[in-house]
Amino acid sequence: MGLNTLIDILGSTIIGGILMLTLFRMQDRAIESTYDKNGELIAQTSLVSLVEVLERDFRKIGFCTDWKKIPVPSKSIITADSSSISFLTDTDEDGNVDTLHYYLGGTAELSSTPHPNDQVLYRVVNSDPPKGSNLGVTQFDLIYFNVLGDTIAPPVINPGEIFIMQINITVENVYSYGGNYSSVFWRQMRLSARNLRNR
Repeated sequence: MGLNTLIDILGSTIIGGILMLTLFRMQDRAIESTYDKNGELIAQTSLVSLVEVLERDFRKIGFCTDWKKIPVPSKSIITADSSSISFLTDTDEDGNVDTLHYYLGGTAELSSTPHPNDQVLYRVVNSDPPKGSNLGVTQFDLIYFNVLGDTIAPPVINPGEIFIMQINITVENVYSYGGNYSSVFWRQMRLSARNLRNR
């Protein structure tokens, strides 16, 4: 009778251990799922904020409320590269021409954040100090096309050729769970500022 009791206790301990392990795994998966959903929501919210500013600015390339100050809108792009662009616009619609410059900083600038690949996306108006947005941006790619729809290789030597462009942005949560970062991707296909069509 002592041996049967010992076997019962040993069996109960093994079954209890298996049940505890299952519960711990379920709890870990629930926490991971919650963290992923919250991280994705944070990344999506950050991306929406960033895209609203970008779309507003990029659609106003070559725009000025006093149209005589930018008489040839197709020449309003000053420089264009794969992750930076400078162009003429009227940011605050006061009739004065502003130079707007977007560029992506390096990963070393954000060594204090837990994400190793996030970068600052800078927006510079005229000669003001650069204002950066760290929303977990890990990609900011610009692809340029001419009037025939052919790709123009960066850096663009003749910015006046640019007729339309494509913008690719990836935003990731700056915090990870188990080494995985929640990420969202946005692509504006063939964005064209109305003023670039005035040739």
